[in-house]
Amino acid sequence: MYKIFLRKTNKSSKPDSDQDPSSPSSNSDPVQIPGVSAPVRSNSGKRMSSAVFPASVVAGIEPLLPFKDVPNSEKLNLFVSKVSLCCVTFDFSDPNKNSIEKLVKRQTLLELLDFVASGSVRFTEPSILAMCRMCAVNLFRVFPPSYRWSSGGGVGGENNDDDEPVFDPAWPHLQIVYDLLLKFITSPCLDAKIAKKYLDNAFIVRLLDLFDSEDPRERECLKTIMHRVYGKFMVHRPFIRRAMSNIFHRFVFETEKHCGIAELLEFLGSIVSGFALPLKEEHKIFLWRVLVPLHKPKSLGSYFQQLSFCITQFVDKEPKLGSVVIKGLLKFWPVTNSQKEVMFLGEVEEIVEAMSVVEFQKVMVPLFLRIACCVNSCHFQVSERALFLWNNDQIVNLVAHNREAILPIMFAALEKNAENHWNQSVLNLTLNVRKMFCEMDEALFMSCHARFQEEEAEQSSAEEKRKEAWERLERAASVKPITGKTAVLVTPLATSIAC
Repeated sequence: MYKIFLRKTNKSSKPDSDQDPSSPSSNSDPVQIPGVSAPVRSNSGKRMSSAVFPASVVAGIEPLLPFKDVPNSEKLNLFVSKVSLCCVTFDFSDPNKNSIEKLVKRQTLLELLDFVASGSVRFTEPSILAMCRMCAVNLFRVFPPSYRWSSGGGVGGENNDDDEPVFDPAWPHLQIVYDLLLKFITSPCLDAKIAKKYLDNAFIVRLLDLFDSEDPRERECLKTIMHRVYGKFMVHRPFIRRAMSNIFHRFVFETEKHCGIAELLEFLGSIVSGFALPLKEEHKIFLWRVLVPLHKPKSLGSYFQQLSFCITQFVDKEPKLGSVVIKGLLKFWPVTNSQKEVMFLGEVEEIVEAMSVVEFQKVMVPLFLRIACCVNSCHFQVSERALFLWNNDQIVNLVAHNREAILPIMFAALEKNAENHWNQSVLNLTLNVRKMFCEMDEALFMSCHARFQEEEAEQSSAEEKRKEAWERLERAASVKPITGKTAVLVTPLATSIAC
């Protein structure tokens, strides 16, 4: 289309052979086009073919005419004409292909950006429609499958820590379109009541789908644009939250593959910060059904900070939700992933710190049963992070008020660590926590110590009885003759091989 446009424009701008060069029509100001050697003269009075130009151009407005060269009454028509011209897309993987056309389109986009930023004309419905169509044509696209996902990695996962970010070759062009859309949405000349018909649910869903782009620059632009859309179009706010929950559900329960979860959660964090109190029931359901299950995927590390911020915002606004979140964390607690376990312990500390005594008592038993397992972990970072909880004064106060229930749970784990943990740092921390419990309530501590010794003696006795029972079975089996299909107990001596 651009080649046809340039050819037609150049042809229409040449003076007729019989025309006097000094006539007024031959003195019209040329329009400079970067990358095109011959100037293009305006010919606004002549109609062009509708096969070459959009409808607004057929009405007599050439798209390459500068805004300063037309009266205010025609600026919106020129705006629509330029926007329609920018609906032509190019392949940016080959920088040498359509280079002149790309340059003309870039210059047109920059002119549109300056015009929208100037705020000189209030946008009409046709101009809003043309703008939304142009953004859809240029931005909305299907991303190719990522080699990272197919190779078993993932953005922020364990297998791709050294991966370089992927940059879209079309970004210099896409960035101008994103900047233009941002300026358009935030412009005071845009009436939200009219624009909401074209910036509709379908448009918003496609925008949210672009968060799956591997280019981090595009995701940052999208985050800013979605902030402005959410702020300006209040009617779309419930739908935006539902659309985001669909993305999160698909990520957690179906694909576990998405590049923009961190950016979506960062955007969501600002939404949660603005929730009015008391929280609506739909917001509480969103926390339990959407945010808490996001702890399940393996790539939690890539968006953990943003997720933790969102959940902390909920608990800060309504502390009663702390027990709900703790139950969800215990449900999705990692068993074989030590790095995730360390992250969970950090989040537990933040949530418990904001909980009231009543809410803490609802979950303290299952919570400290899990913390006791973490204290006994062979992975020193897990054990160390669990013991660091006692460096938090708020948690120590909660534990002190409920020591009759917590100390019996923790005592055995502390004693086992003190006896045989291999890491010296963990051993020192264990002794410090043990001393802290002793200073809290020495009588309770000694009672737990006596009970622990009794349980150890019982376990030792049971183990000795079990060992003796197996020895008796081995002796009985060794003297009994083998008949038919009788099972045979093979002793280690019988299976030894002489070298």
